[in-house]
This record gives sequence, structure tokens and C-alpha cells, in this order.
Amino acid sequence: METNYNADASELRIAVIGAGPAGIYSSDIFLRQLKKLGDEMGLGTSARIDLFEKLPVPFGLVRYGVAPDHPSIKFIADALAKTLDNPDIHLYANVEFGKDITLDDLLPRYDAVLFATGAVEDRPLNIPGSSLCGVYGAAKFVEWYDSYPTSDRTWPLDASQVAVIGGGNVAMDVARELLRDADYLREHTDISDDVYDGLLKNQAKTLRLFIRRGVAQAKFSVQELREMEKLSGVQVVVNENDFDLDDETIDVAGKDKLTRQMVEELFAIRDLSEDMEDGGNVDFEGNPANRRYIIHFNSDPVEILGEDGRVCAIRVERTVTSADGKMTRTGEFEEYPVQAVYHAIGYKPAKVSGVAYDESKTLLANKDGRIVTDPDGDVVRPRLYATGWAKRGPVGLIGSTKSDALQIVANMLEDLAAGDGDNFDGDNSKSNSLRGRFAEDREPKSIEKLLASRGVDVVDFDGWKRVDAFEVESGMAENRARKKVVSKQMLIDIANHQQ
Repeated sequence: METNYNADASELRIAVIGAGPAGIYSSDIFLRQLKKLGDEMGLGTSARIDLFEKLPVPFGLVRYGVAPDHPSIKFIADALAKTLDNPDIHLYANVEFGKDITLDDLLPRYDAVLFATGAVEDRPLNIPGSSLCGVYGAAKFVEWYDSYPTSDRTWPLDASQVAVIGGGNVAMDVARELLRDADYLREHTDISDDVYDGLLKNQAKTLRLFIRRGVAQAKFSVQELREMEKLSGVQVVVNENDFDLDDETIDVAGKDKLTRQMVEELFAIRDLSEDMEDGGNVDFEGNPANRRYIIHFNSDPVEILGEDGRVCAIRVERTVTSADGKMTRTGEFEEYPVQAVYHAIGYKPAKVSGVAYDESKTLLANKDGRIVTDPDGDVVRPRLYATGWAKRGPVGLIGSTKSDALQIVANMLEDLAAGDGDNFDGDNSKSNSLRGRFAEDREPKSIEKLLASRGVDVVDFDGWKRVDAFEVESGMAENRARKKVVSKQMLIDIANHQQ
């Protein structure tokens, strides 16, 4: 890989681990804030940011963590691509931290290292029966329908009665994809052929979504709810008693704009459900429905029942939720026959080699984004930072990463400005007066030479553009906007002119 470099060794050097939204937003904000504040902070305004991504392509959650039928995702991906097309940002995809590069490699070459590593694992479902055949974590299912390069390429969809556990957007995504018509997805999204073939065999007829708390405590976005309302061939069913909210609950929900909008949309769904039933069990267009989507609020799954090692039912306890969100158990139980259970109760951000991990909060041990030596302490490790889910745990939407980035960048600039630059040994007299130059190895091609010596098949931004063009062209051949490439090796080959 041959790259054009700014030969000025006085520029700040920042390494970012993870080329998803958190890493890309942080890179963009760092460069903008440095241009604005760098001179007055004694840092100068020039920086080079190297983004390292373990997958052969960028965009992380946007490409591999969000349901393919979200229309807004294309615009987010386009915006991220424009950010990467910045001469001061350099993409090194297909480079895995902890395997291809380590902290010991980066700290001599970069003034600061920012971890934006996201999450790839499910939080465990700690109830009896969770290890039965037919119980699946949402993360693995999402990887399958989003064609994650290392995921299994087949998925068992032979269950006619399915349960989904969770009160957030991922649960909504999983439920919708399990009920969505395969031909619709092929026509309107970038799903791969194996996903389409798998969904054609989907036997799901009844899906039950179980939410532990009440209508006012769910965490759905209005967009998710509106997408759920318009599923062809699907009748939405709710329990009207779940919508008997007291005045205090309504008052508390009304204080937060997003919560108020969500509750209003859920009441619209209640009315829609009634119309569907009155119309003779029809879908949103009044056509006969052949699938049912049943939403259970104040319903906490407590056990998955099995027979011959496979799921056969789910046991649920009725709960009551107060205005402040406190859940109380009632001791009332009900069992529902199901052959598959999907749990979407949260992700677990990835651990990072050489960095302490807070198991209780499931995040990299940090204090306001500054990496610390251990979860229970506040001793900061210089020049190491975390942002996004790596910093705050698996909460918040994609847009939440921007507010994270602003805080982390402010901390990084403050810390860099506190350095005297004694390690910098440039020839430019002005450069010698700049602060924050901690890296000793400032040779422009140092990291590239290291990766080449280790035989790493790096994919740069031009390589991603070749993948992008290939996927768009493949989609156009089938009258689609895009058709996603699945194989990791094929992605690398296309990126590097070998396909």
C-alpha cells in the first residue's frame, strides 16, 4: 500500500482503534477543535490521525450492527465516508489491535491512543434454560442478517412460535427482521443472497415481544415503532390493560421529550391494533394477516422450558412498574409455547489487550474517558483514552457518540497541551516549541513498515472505495441500490485489486 504523507514530523500523531461512528466522529472533531484551539493551547493546528479497524471495511455499527431496513443508515454511512476522505485521516482496515499491533507498537509512534472499539458480544441471559438449543443472543443474529465477515452464514429459522426478550431498539430490529417479508428485504436493502435464501425458509408465524417494564419505561425510538407498524401481512396485538397509566406516570413521561413521543406513538399502536382486530385480523393495509406480532409489557421472562434439550416454552412473571421506573414482581406466572427465544438485553463492549476492564459496568476502565489502571482506582494512564461504548457502556444511540467525542477531545487536547514536548526532536525551530509531542518515532511511514514486516494485508480508504463501488455495481445488476459482499477474503481482494 502506497500512501501520500505529510512529511512534517511536527504534526500531532493520534491513533484511533475502531473505525465505527465513535472513532470517525472523534477523529473529525479532534481535527476541527485543533484547528480552532490549537495555536492558543500551544499545540499548533496540524495533526495526523491513523484509524485502525480489525474488519476489512469501516463503519462498524452502521454497517454491521443496524438492521438493513433502516433508511437513515445510508445517509450516516455517506457522512462517515466524507469524513474519512480527509487527507489528515488515514484508514488502516484489516488490522486487529492485540494481534497485528499492540500498545507497545503504538505508544512510541503516537502522541495519544483513543479506543473506540464498540461491542460485539451479548450480555448473558441469566435465567434457567438459557443454554437450551433454540436460545440465541441478538448480537449473533444481527451479525448473520448484516453479513458480518466472520459470522455463521446459515441461521435456523424453523420455529413457528418465537419469543424476543428486550425493551430497546435492538429487540425491535430482531423482531421486525423475523417478521419481515424476504422479498421486501431483497428489493429494498443490501442483504446478501444467503440471508435472503435463509429468510425465504422462515417459519415464524407468532412472535411475542416481552418487555420487563411498562409502556412509559420502554426504550424504543419513534422511528423503530413506526417501522414496526407497517409490516405487510403482520397483525400487531397488544394488551389494552398495559396502557392504563396513572396520572403520575404520564406526568413523569411527559417531562422528557423523547419518552413523551415514544409513549404517544405506542398509544397510536394500541389504536392500530384495535383497528386490525376489528377488521378481521388484518395488517396495516387491511389485508389478511398471516403472522402475529404480540407485544407484552410488564412481563419478565424467568425461565425457558425445554424438552429433549430444545426450547418448548417460556415462563413469564407479571410485573408492575411505578412512575419512577421501579419494577415490582407480582408472583403471577404464565407460560407460552415457543420453539426459539432471542434475547436483546444489551451488548458487552469488547475487552482490549493491555487495558483494564470494568466487568460490573462492562466498559474499559476509565475516568471521564481517560483510561485508568484499574476499575476501582482513579490513577490515569497517560495518553490513553476511550470513547463511545468503550467509554460509557452499551447505552445510547449512534448520535450519542458525538457528545462523547466532544468531551474526550477536550480532555485529549488539555492533556496534550500540558506536555512540554521534550521527546520531540525535529529540525524546525517552531516545531520544537510545540507541546504534546510525546512519540519518539515520528517517521511518516513507520507504522506502515511495521505492518508490512508482519505480513498484514492492510486495506486503506481507496480500498474501501473499491469495495463500495463493487457492491453498488452488484446491486444495480439486480435493480437494487447495493448488494453486500460477505466473505472477508473477498472484501480484501476487491479492496486490493485482486478481484
